Amino acid sequence: MVASDSRIASEVGAEIMKQRGNAVDAAVATGFALAVAYPEAGNLGGGGYMVIRMADGRVAALDYREVAPLAATRDMYVGADGKLTGESVIGPKASGVPGAVAGMIEAHRRFGSLPLARVLAPAIRLAAEGFIVDSTFFRSVSGARYRIEKFAGKPVFFERDSAPAIGSRFTQAALARTIRLIADSGAAVFYRGSIADSIAAEMQRAGGLITKEDLARYRPVWRQPIRSSYRGYSFIAMPPSSSGGTTVTEILNILEAYGPPASFGTAAEIHALASASQRAFIDRNSKLGDPAFVSVPISQLTSKTYARAVARSISRDRADPTTKLAAGVSEGTETTHYSVVDGFGNAVATTTTLNDLYGSGVYISGAGFFLNDEMDDFTGKPGVPNMFGLIQGAANAIAPGKRMLSAMSPTIVLDPRGQLLLVTGARGGPRIISATYQVILNVIDQRMSLADAMNAPRIHHQSLPDSIQLETGGFEPGVVARLRDMGHFVYEQRGVASAASIMRVKGGYEGVDDPRSRGGAAVGF
Repeated sequence: MVASDSRIASEVGAEIMKQRGNAVDAAVATGFALAVAYPEAGNLGGGGYMVIRMADGRVAALDYREVAPLAATRDMYVGADGKLTGESVIGPKASGVPGAVAGMIEAHRRFGSLPLARVLAPAIRLAAEGFIVDSTFFRSVSGARYRIEKFAGKPVFFERDSAPAIGSRFTQAALARTIRLIADSGAAVFYRGSIADSIAAEMQRAGGLITKEDLARYRPVWRQPIRSSYRGYSFIAMPPSSSGGTTVTEILNILEAYGPPASFGTAAEIHALASASQRAFIDRNSKLGDPAFVSVPISQLTSKTYARAVARSISRDRADPTTKLAAGVSEGTETTHYSVVDGFGNAVATTTTLNDLYGSGVYISGAGFFLNDEMDDFTGKPGVPNMFGLIQGAANAIAPGKRMLSAMSPTIVLDPRGQLLLVTGARGGPRIISATYQVILNVIDQRMSLADAMNAPRIHHQSLPDSIQLETGGFEPGVVARLRDMGHFVYEQRGVASAASIMRVKGGYEGVDDPRSRGGAAVGF
């Protein structure tokens, strides 16, 4: 089973498993297919994280997050007037050194079973022969015109001055050539060969910072996964430079210590979730960063003892202002997550991103892909929110060669017997954390089917702004009124992130792509 934000990419992953490839082969094939068929977030010019659990019990966490170029400086996005410029969001200075290709090739090297050329063949075919444009792809490209047409992608995505027509066949010859080179030569061609030459040349022409030295120095990092538990279930999650695993773990630990779960959708349940999330995000925003640059208190933040102390600070009937809890605390929505489980019992949770829709908008015309705008995930200026409203601290300040903090939360959950239960994660900036932990809670605490767990309305609280986001129309008016009586500022907004999950059920697996998604699918056999 493969669940992703693109039916085409999910079908590619399933195709590879039908050829007796394992879940890692399928995850890599899906990732490269997303770069072709889902360019708003699937990518070769971004980065991500992969959590792996093999059927023999081996677990691994791979960090292939982007890094700041060597020419990056702490205050590079602060203008002469002391305010943040827009250069961290659109344009050549917004991009970190991409890690996606290095990460996927490294995962395949360590855990894959099929030859790389065979794993990448479907993506090469998709790019060379094209795929039929549907309404979702057309709307996506059309909606990002302001970003794409500023740079070299305009002739590809707006040939004849309009987005590819619905029903037409969209081909990408340059991207097919790039993936074919990677299939033949591995990651070396991307980071030290002809593709690196194309990236560096575009950066030099456009005024970007990434150089051939930056690319040659890039390495993905194998990290020790976070291992924790919740009410007898255990889970495997991503450590920093992702904040997702740490924050999800802290939230679940606080809720476990707080007491038995309240009924779904009640004011008591939402108050508990929001209060736990508020406190965990305070820690996330002030204490987490790249462990190669700052000391990250992972043991403290993921400990049950710490969670019990935090839980005691939560009132049963009153909201606490973030400013009271964290005096002095001074991500794009276009991430994509996919989950894979094979017939052998191997499982992979992968989250990858360009940050915003189509990243920085900068397109490497000779190689056929967009570059990310992940530099916005750093703390551009302490105390000033980024594009997601996150107000972060000095631990996540810009430094050359540093990985920017992420909310990506690929997670694998095991049942009390230690058997695979759930593979999940989401897209949506900091809301990724909220969607991920709530899918887990819905399955464990509320005993929902996976379809119900994914469909259920969600909430989000990220400490600042100090408010609860509720999905529009998802909760009873009386519940909303009660939350306001408790002192919560509450507002409604559409979708809190978009998840893609697989759960073990009697006789096999159930896969669900989020109903909030556009064009995604779970494909199994």
